[in-house]
Amino acid sequence: MGGFKFSKTDINGVYIIEPIVYADNRGLFMELYNTMDFENNGVKQNFVQDNISISKKGVLRGLHFQRKNPQGKLIKVIHGEIYDVAVDIRVESKTFGKWVGFFLIESGGKELFIPPGFAHGYLVLSDIAEVLYKCTNYYTPSEESGLIWNDPNIGIEWPLDRVDEIILSEKDKIWLGLNSLK
Repeated sequence: MGGFKFSKTDINGVYIIEPIVYADNRGLFMELYNTMDFENNGVKQNFVQDNISISKKGVLRGLHFQRKNPQGKLIKVIHGEIYDVAVDIRVESKTFGKWVGFFLIESGGKELFIPPGFAHGYLVLSDIAEVLYKCTNYYTPSEESGLIWNDPNIGIEWPLDRVDEIILSEKDKIWLGLNSLK
């Protein structure tokens, strides 16, 4: 028996992954990643880089992608809560411009796998969130790009009622919209 339950989403290639959590009076144990389980469930990726991000409430990171050398990502919240979003930017895809969003929380919560070819972003809903993510390609600063978080052509329904203000990086304030990719 594997250590995960894989669920497909409305966009091909994007999965919600639930680790099996073993809890007792000492605490809990779970796997974060297992190549064999992932490959047996259709996620055949080679992860080459791990990142951690620590952010305060209201921080919105994204929507990020790399034009060349796109990165697939396996996202796991290890402390706090976020609303995580993937936007299909594969121009040839039937779901180009479509998005899916999920609440991810700590303590045995779900993981999100986003394949290469997607823009990714998240909004921090807890006082602090620590987000761990594995990447299928190396970060290439010269290829960094993004989409504006509130593009009406995408129409992401961010849970803005859960934060007092949105905190963006200077780069994330000036990205263009989805139409810039066509």
